[in-house]
Amino acid sequence: MRILDTFDEELIAQLRAQDEFFWLDLIAPSAEEIQRIGTALGWHPLSIEDTQRMGQRPKLDVYGDGALLVLQAAIAAHPEDENDHPLEEVHCHLTGDYFITVHGGRFTDLSQVRTLLQNSTSPKTERYYVYKIIDVIVDSYFPVLSDLDEEINALEDAIVASGGRKELQQTFGLKRLLLTLRRAVVPMRDLFARQVEVITDLAGLEADSHDYFRDIYDHLIRITDELDGYHDMVAGCTDLYLSMVANRQGETSKQLAIIASIFLPLSFLTGFFGMNFDWSIAHVLSGPWSFFLLGIGSMVISGAIMWWWFRRKGWTGNDE
Repeated sequence: MRILDTFDEELIAQLRAQDEFFWLDLIAPSAEEIQRIGTALGWHPLSIEDTQRMGQRPKLDVYGDGALLVLQAAIAAHPEDENDHPLEEVHCHLTGDYFITVHGGRFTDLSQVRTLLQNSTSPKTERYYVYKIIDVIVDSYFPVLSDLDEEINALEDAIVASGGRKELQQTFGLKRLLLTLRRAVVPMRDLFARQVEVITDLAGLEADSHDYFRDIYDHLIRITDELDGYHDMVAGCTDLYLSMVANRQGETSKQLAIIASIFLPLSFLTGFFGMNFDWSIAHVLSGPWSFFLLGIGSMVISGAIMWWWFRRKGWTGNDE
């Protein structure tokens, strides 16, 4: 088993002549390079065209003794790249003689596993290499899901503390991200559920290879379940945001109602004593303090009684 990172036509021809399995990992090759590699290795024209034009959905196309497996790897988002796409497309060309991966420069996990396998001293079978490469692509979703879990929990706390438009926009952003991830994972899950035998039946792979791919299928099921759970949690964040907005509006309405209720008797007293003030100070009280006692005093006493009544009913405190 040989691991290559550049296309050396003479070396590859020698390896194929010796019937030695190899893995070639190509990072962001040009369309001309893909055409040259595909022509040298005898790829189907449709396989070459699909690899030149990134933007394929996860799929498995079989052409003779080879197959094109298109997978979507997850890329952890960086704070400075808010609009960065969370997926990286990986094209896998698989035959009984070789395994070639084509992807962009953002997905570094394959470079890491390439270094790990090169430094490994224990011999590995061909099916292990194929499994390990695909497993790294699938497992790239787990760190993203872990970050999503922490982000959703932080979002819930922020909404409860003081949910505003920022939290609402963040909720919508998480919904779009989860939908994008699910659109990539579900086709891969269905692919490994229905067509994994096509990969294991390719020449050069042992008969028990399906045991390895069953493990990948289990990972995809787990990822799908977690995405569904996070989708429900984000939907709960939306309901929580609307509930907090309604609670704040209710609290504001309650405060305005209390103020209006206090000023209602004050308005009545102002109108009553304003129209009958001369009669009041002539027949009820007389002297320089009659204005304060009858006018301002009655309003202060009325407001205090109303406030005491609201406090007694528990309408002036926050709901807990």
